[in-house]
This record gives sequence, C-alpha cells and structure tokens, in this order.
Amino acid sequence: MQEKEGKDIRFEVIKKIADTRFKYRDIGKISELSTSSPPSVFIGSKLKYPLVNVGILSPLEKDEDAWIYDDAEFWAKNNFGIRDVVSLRESLLNSRFQSKVTDPRSGNRKFVKMAQELALASKPVDLEIELKSRVGPGFKRDRVVIPQGMSAPLKKAKITGNVKINPKLDKVMNDEIKAAEAVEILYMNNFSEYILSKVLSVGVLGLKKDRKLVPTRWSITATDDMIGKKLLEKIRDYPWIENHELFFGEFMGNCYLVMLFPNIFSYELFELYLPGSSWNQGKEIKASTDMEDFYGRKNYASNTAGGYYAARLPILEYLEKEKKQASVLAIRIELPSYWAALGVWVCREAMKKVLGNNNLKFSDMKEMLESARKIGMIKFGYDSSKILKKSKILENIKTQTTLGKWF
Repeated sequence: MQEKEGKDIRFEVIKKIADTRFKYRDIGKISELSTSSPPSVFIGSKLKYPLVNVGILSPLEKDEDAWIYDDAEFWAKNNFGIRDVVSLRESLLNSRFQSKVTDPRSGNRKFVKMAQELALASKPVDLEIELKSRVGPGFKRDRVVIPQGMSAPLKKAKITGNVKINPKLDKVMNDEIKAAEAVEILYMNNFSEYILSKVLSVGVLGLKKDRKLVPTRWSITATDDMIGKKLLEKIRDYPWIENHELFFGEFMGNCYLVMLFPNIFSYELFELYLPGSSWNQGKEIKASTDMEDFYGRKNYASNTAGGYYAARLPILEYLEKEKKQASVLAIRIELPSYWAALGVWVCREAMKKVLGNNNLKFSDMKEMLESARKIGMIKFGYDSSKILKKSKILENIKTQTTLGKWF
C-alpha cells in the first residue's frame, strides 16, 4: 500500500475513533454491540495457569477498516506516531471469558471455537456481542504485548459474517505435525510472524494431543524464537561477512546501533532506558543485557525479555538474505520520546527499519567502534563507550585476534 493511502486511512480511522467516542460518551452503559473483529484475539497470562482469560478484540461499531486496529506492520510502514497507536488500541473492546488451556469448560467451548475462527480469519469478521456487566478501562503497559483497550466479561457472541481461512493455513492445521514445523512451513509461505503468533496462541497448531491455548505474550516470543532457530540452522554454515558493518536508526523513540563483525555467529543485545522513557521514570540510566554464542541459548533471555527475540529476528533475516554470518552487537537506546510502552513489535519494526538503511562498512574494527560511539553521541545523545567495554562479544573477538597473532 502506498504511503499516501496509508496516511489517508490513518486520518479516516482516527476521525472515526473521535466520532465513536463522542457517540458513546457513557461507555460504561454499553451492553450490546454489532461490530467487526480486526480479526484479533488476546490470551491473557494473569490468571492462575492453566486458567486463562480469552478476549475477542473489536471496535465499538462495524468498521471496514477494522484490520488497522491490529496491524503493527502497517503502523510502522506508514510511520504512525505513539499517540496514533494509543488511540487505536484504547478504542478496542476486549470481550473476555475464562477457559482452561487444554480442556475448555463446556459452557465456554463454543466461545473458544469462535475465538479460534476469528484469529484464523484472513479478513475482519462481523459479529454480535452481548456483555455481562459494565465496560471497564484498559490500556495497561506491557514489555511484550500491544496494549489492550476497554474490557468487559462476555455473555453471548455470534459471528454474523463469513469466515475465510487461507487454504495453506487450513492444510497445516489439519496436518499431524509439531508446532515448530507448522510455523516453519507457514513462514516459508510468507505468513508474517504476527499472523503466526496469533495462530499459535489459539491452539490450532501442533500434534492434536498437544494442542492448547497459549498466552499471547508467550506466543509472540515463541514465534520469534522458533523462526530464528530455523534461520540459524542455515546461517551457521554461511561464510563470514567481508567487512565490519554498522547500521543505525530510530523508530518511535527506539534507537538501535547494530554492529556486525566478520566472525562466527553470536548475538549480544544491550538495552538502555534513558531517564523519562517509558520504562525509566527515574533520574539515572537503566540498562540490561543478554547474549548467545554460536550454539545458541539454553534458557530464556530474562533481562531483555521479548525485545531480545524481536530484535534478533530481523537481524537473522538480514543475514539469511545476504547468505552470510557474523557476530552481532546491538545497542538499543530508549529515548524519553518513547513515553508509552507499546510492546515488542516496536523493537521488531525499529530493527527492520534500521537494517533497511544504508550501512557503513569498515575494514578496521576500531574504526567502526569509534564511529558507533560518535553516532550514538550525535544522533541519540548517548556515549556507548562504557557499554562497549562490557561487551562479551568484543572481548571474545579481541581474544581470538590475539591468539591468532600468537599462533
């Protein structure tokens, strides 16, 4: 879709949101809706697992552009601002019900099936909703998932339109294969990581005996990790890059400096949260880091959490496209302009934009590191030299270089 069309749709949808808010000034009194699902379903993780909240996300009225409320790729491509995304997500109603992940209670089994149909639909689906009680406020920030809007317990729901499912997705769902294999097949058939995480969360992939609902925050990271591991199986056999490569850029107040070194694959991420940014309301810079060597991680990257895997995936896609491998050092700088946490999709899309920029190439590692330090200072107001001194990847590369000279 062209940029002009994106801007036009953004303007139209934001105007619709304002009109709807004026129409439903007393949102708490809403009890019945005739609406459209983007399509989107949210599986919560706050209840005592294996009990979860399952939510059907929809605007308050039917909208032919309902898809835009849940399309992070479109937001990034058309440079939506933080306030645009907040307005979209605040305008969604999360009509939720409770279910066990493996054996839905008989009373909610039909709701689970409906939620699965909505998540699998290739286009927005019309539905009618009746709520049990008053609508409550939403928009709680989270490090992984996109913020949710209003919420209310679901009493009744009925799909009134046709649900169309992509034939390739339908086939994989009916094959008796493991979830990781299903994700790989669909990814190779151009299904985005966003669609795959949604499909994985509603429990329709994998061996039938193992299928279960997966909290959305888990399915997002699991999808990034599964795709990444499959890409790494090929990348580890590719030749090294010829030069040292430096990328940098920013999206929604999330800046990345990405350095690629001619070496075997390894990946290290530093996240820096500047004072006044979404995750740091203090006066001192906060930082966290995780890494993996050539053989990968054996446990979850708990310090940088989902942002680690979300940023890694575009890097691996870049290396796969170039048919090269490299050691990768990435520094994320979260600026005060990132005032509302919107989930790890921002990290993923910021990294895509950064790697899509023209890179700088160097024959000398020291020259690249000095350039990265200067760019960090000029562009983002941060001196990365202290972080670079703590890098395990740099330490390993320097040690290998020293041993090479000795031999």
